Amino acid sequence: MKTAWVFPGQGSQAMGMGVDLATTPIGKDRFEEAKDILGWSVLDKCQGDETELAKTLYTQPCLYVVESLLIDLLKDKGQKVDLVAGHSLGEYSALYAAEVFEFATGLTLVKRRAELMSEAAGGKMVALMKFDRSQLEEAIVAIPDVVLANDNSEQQVVISGTPEAVDQLCSQVKTKRAIPLKVSGAFHSPMMAEAADKFKQLLEEANFSEAKVPVLSNVDPTPTISATILKERLTQQMIRSVRWREIMLALPQQEITNVLEVGPGKVLTGLIKRACSEVEVNNVGSLNDF
Repeated sequence: MKTAWVFPGQGSQAMGMGVDLATTPIGKDRFEEAKDILGWSVLDKCQGDETELAKTLYTQPCLYVVESLLIDLLKDKGQKVDLVAGHSLGEYSALYAAEVFEFATGLTLVKRRAELMSEAAGGKMVALMKFDRSQLEEAIVAIPDVVLANDNSEQQVVISGTPEAVDQLCSQVKTKRAIPLKVSGAFHSPMMAEAADKFKQLLEEANFSEAKVPVLSNVDPTPTISATILKERLTQQMIRSVRWREIMLALPQQEITNVLEVGPGKVLTGLIKRACSEVEVNNVGSLNDF
């Protein structure tokens, strides 16, 4: 029996997340350490204004801090994991769970990533539900300046690019629903190249160790424990697609029988249940789930 831990990214944040974790000794220290690194309180943001928490600048560090705490609590209880993966931002939590870097290293990277992504402007992202995949793929090839940003499942994706190109694709591809995302830029697209270049320097300086368990990366869902490969994949993450559909399909291939979604919400739980019905899926997002 093999277990994978998966970590949600931006969009899974929820008001009040992590507040109960502050009552644990490790939680109290972790939130203080995070405040020193960030210059603001994660707990305050998680208990404050919902619109404020939804801003990229705050969402990403808050999710990473909360997920890192859940990881440590799981390990304290003797829980074992054989494979990890995270959706977009969640990849940083996955790397922390695999002990590729220490908490502070991860949060420093996430803080800078959030700053650069929140400064991005001029792009648009739209989530598409229920569509003809071949028609979608043909449109993406035919229309410049639009890409498949998140390949979440067979019938759920996010496209990203210039507003004109995104709108053109939406007018050409028939979908059941098309939902514009409340983001500042075209994340996971070539439009993030400048931000990715700025981020690369900090990433190259960060200390990465060999992973304790294999990691499935967003840009390449092939399991690896190599610190060099994991860092290289992370440098590509801002400008390349999140290949979550392929990550899910890789789970049974890696003999994973149980998946635990670690973090707020059940977004990944729902996707995995539909894609891999033979895999048992649970989630842990608060102390009540332990």
